[in-house]
Amino acid sequence: MIPSIFGTGRRSNVFDPFSLDIWDPFQDLPLRTVAPSSGFDAETAAVANTRIDWKETPEAHVFKADLPGMKKEEVKVEVEEGRVLQISGERSKEKEDKNDTWHRVERSAGRFLRRFRLPENAKVDQVKVSLENGVLTVTVPKEEVKKPDLKPVQITG
Repeated sequence: MIPSIFGTGRRSNVFDPFSLDIWDPFQDLPLRTVAPSSGFDAETAAVANTRIDWKETPEAHVFKADLPGMKKEEVKVEVEEGRVLQISGERSKEKEDKNDTWHRVERSAGRFLRRFRLPENAKVDQVKVSLENGVLTVTVPKEEVKKPDLKPVQITG
């Protein structure tokens, strides 16, 4: 395992192609793809760069994402062709009333999209998803590893 030296909290194993999510060269750049007047600014980055943990157990691949305050209707989980798990969603900005006086706006709003290439042993037709207490859990069961049949060979001579 190689610890991240840039403080992203992610770890990777250069010898395991499944330990890395699909590389996004623009992931850590400031998000300025929309005109600045649209309200898409630095506060959006917290949702747009949603961090997701991926662990492998003997039975399954388990993905967990912290999505505080999001409803299940605001999140979409899909498995694309080519065994790619896609997790996306959008948190809407709170509507402003002309009579309100805002003193601080720290909660983020915006869209996020994360994609992960699943290994061959993933049962993509049996994916289970739950959203409980602001934590999205995606469980992808694994196929049982079939042990090769050992056939004894008699030694002669």
